[in-house]
Amino acid sequence: MDLCITIKGVSFLLQSGLGVLGNLSVLMAYAHITYIESYLQPVDRILAHLAFSNMLQLLTRSVPQTVVIFGLHNLLDDSGCKVVMYTHRIHRALSICLTCMLSVFQALTITPSAGPHLTKLKSRLSQLVVPIFVGLWLLNMIVCIALPLYTIAPRNGTVPPFTLNLGFCHVKFPNNQVYVAIGTAFSTRDFAFVAVMLASSGYILVLLHKHSRQVRSIRRTQQGTSMEMRAAKSVIMLVVLYTVFFGIDNMIWIYMLTVAQVPATVVDMRAFFSACYATFSPLLMISTNKKIKERMVCAAGEQLSEDSEKQKF
Repeated sequence: MDLCITIKGVSFLLQSGLGVLGNLSVLMAYAHITYIESYLQPVDRILAHLAFSNMLQLLTRSVPQTVVIFGLHNLLDDSGCKVVMYTHRIHRALSICLTCMLSVFQALTITPSAGPHLTKLKSRLSQLVVPIFVGLWLLNMIVCIALPLYTIAPRNGTVPPFTLNLGFCHVKFPNNQVYVAIGTAFSTRDFAFVAVMLASSGYILVLLHKHSRQVRSIRRTQQGTSMEMRAAKSVIMLVVLYTVFFGIDNMIWIYMLTVAQVPATVVDMRAFFSACYATFSPLLMISTNKKIKERMVCAAGEQLSEDSEKQKF
């Protein structure tokens, strides 16, 4: 096997394995918290949903990509390609939407109540989570509905113009106008959510700065407020992580919109960088979220205790 193909395959394999394991660990931690406490805070529910969407994103893009790189072709037929690509696009879109939702909810959570309307809104945040989830699912299902129409299984021979060769599937657009129109629709949606995400994150940074000045001046703060501020910092790190990989992803995507025949290497590069957030975000959640970390440490301690008991016998 060629060295470049080996490196590419190992890279996608590590990305898929690490990402799926990390997101699955976050989901299991939140499942345990739900079982014990029977309730999740709005931000925790968003993080759990984000981990689920990131895991599905990896399973429907990075995993098939890895399998094809290592030589297993004709993995899916036309129907399978349509289902896999539609699922991937929905969960990729949900990843950015949920990260945006997370930053907005965290900004509202730590905002000082300055009036009855804001106080009422903050008290209803837990009730708004599920309706917003439903709205985001419907929005992205509608926006992505056109993609399965142009998705087919790979055919023998050369790749025609205006076709994205994903390896395990082809996305064949009829002409340049449709190709650019669909790409513009996706980019417009993504940039809109990123703009809201950055605006709310900037507001969180302002509140964090004010909070740090108050702490220095009075040398005391309530425990609940401190926990909210720590959560806000972790949200900021998630937003920064997403923004970095979003920028790389879209620079490649803009280039792809300008050429009729997209090289397979460029498609692979975009697939890798677009999945990096889904891979590294659960690691950031685990390292910065006290609830998740405690569940994982607790599970590890219980496993060590069981092993010690077995060794006694």
